[in-house]
Order: sequence, then C-alpha cells, then structure tokens
Amino acid sequence: MKFQKIIPSVQLRPYVKHFVVSENTEASAYKVFPSSGLVVGFQYRGSLSLLQNGEANNLATAGVTGIADSYKVFSNAAGIGSILAYFTETGFAHFSSQPVHELFNQSISLDHLFDKSKLAETEEKLSLVKTDGQRIQVVERFLLSQLKDIQADKLIIEAVKMIYDSRGTIRIRELNEKLFISQSPFEKRFRKLVGTTPKKFASIVRFNTVLDNLGKVKSLTELCYDNNFFDQAHFIKDFKQFTGDTPDNFKRWI
Repeated sequence: MKFQKIIPSVQLRPYVKHFVVSENTEASAYKVFPSSGLVVGFQYRGSLSLLQNGEANNLATAGVTGIADSYKVFSNAAGIGSILAYFTETGFAHFSSQPVHELFNQSISLDHLFDKSKLAETEEKLSLVKTDGQRIQVVERFLLSQLKDIQADKLIIEAVKMIYDSRGTIRIRELNEKLFISQSPFEKRFRKLVGTTPKKFASIVRFNTVLDNLGKVKSLTELCYDNNFFDQAHFIKDFKQFTGDTPDNFKRWI
C-alpha cells in the first residue's frame, strides 16, 4: 500500500494542506475518521465505494467528501490509485460557490460543483500520464482554473486558530466575546466557510487531539479530563460516535 504526502505549489498552499498519492494492490475496506477539512479525490484507476447500512454505494471517480461528525467506511477495488487533496479549514470555499456546509456528511461527485467538461478533461489527462508528479500537476492545474478571487474571512480564520489553540475545548460563547461578534452571524459565516457549526468543528478538533494522545501512557481517565469531558460516560459516547468503537478496544489496535 502506498500513501505519500506531497506539498502543493505555492499558489495553492493557502487553500490545500497537502496532496496524497494513494495506491493499493488489494481490495480492502477501511474506516475514515472525522477530520477538520474537506477532501477532494481523483481515482486515476480502480474504483471506490462508500459502505452504508450494509450496502456499497459506488462513488464517482472525481468526488468531494465534506466534514463529518462520524466515521465513514470506504471500500476500494484491487489496484486502485488516487490523488487526494486535503483542504485547509476554509480553503474549499475559494473554489466552489456552493456553501460548504451543504457538503456536511456528504460524499458527492465533483460534477455537481464544477464544469463537467473541465472535469472530464482533467480525468482524461490523469488517465494518460504515468508519474505521480505529472498526476499532481494535472490536479493542480484543475484547481487553479477553479480558484476564485474572493477575500479571506480573517475573523473565521482567527476563530479556527483559537479553536485549535484550545485543542477544541473553548466555549462558543467565549469565542463570540473574544471576536466581538454575536452568535447568529458568527455561526452563519463559520458554517458557510468551514462546513459545520463552530461547536461541531471544535468537537472534531478535540476528538483528533484525543486520538493523537491515545497511544501515549496517559490513562483514559486522564484523557477524559485533560480534554474537558464532563465525565467518562460522555467521553466514551463521543468516542464511539467518531470511531464506532470504545476507547479501550481502539487502543488495543494502535
């Protein structure tokens, strides 16, 4: 299995954290846990499905997965090859005019958001090139052709930073007070750019902080209280929603 991270070109770095070249010679099913940004994927060979309620739903060869508040299970065919673009928290809003929150918990075809002819041209080019570098160039050219000249929302960028600085434990009322903005307009702007509410986004950041520390020597009790969970019952409930497993069982596999 191949999973290689590649830094984007300078023009795309404000919007894309990194690209990934992912290949797998074997068919497999795997969980994807909630992350803080949207992901765009291009399959240059093979196919991918989303498993829901025991059924496999085939995904388009070019698609986007929005922010989610629970894990997803994907299944790939043998021999799959993909280019994945992991966007910054506010990055995708610079490419699509559709409010990002409409993609929450969704995995949809890119042809719902972008010009179908340009998308088809990009997929054709991907099928012809042979190297990872060439594939990244093809995807970058497509993204740059869709980049919109819009002003960055500095208040929302600062809000995202404050949530990260608190490891997802900051209260939304505190955010409102520090940013000098009332709750309703703040939440509307945040959802449109980031893809979910500030509260859910903070819970995803907190979850990923827990994951980062789960393999260390800390006990589950310490993890619970270090990350401002009210009690272990709330901690276990949230953890199961994000991973489909209990912290104890999950920890045995890492």
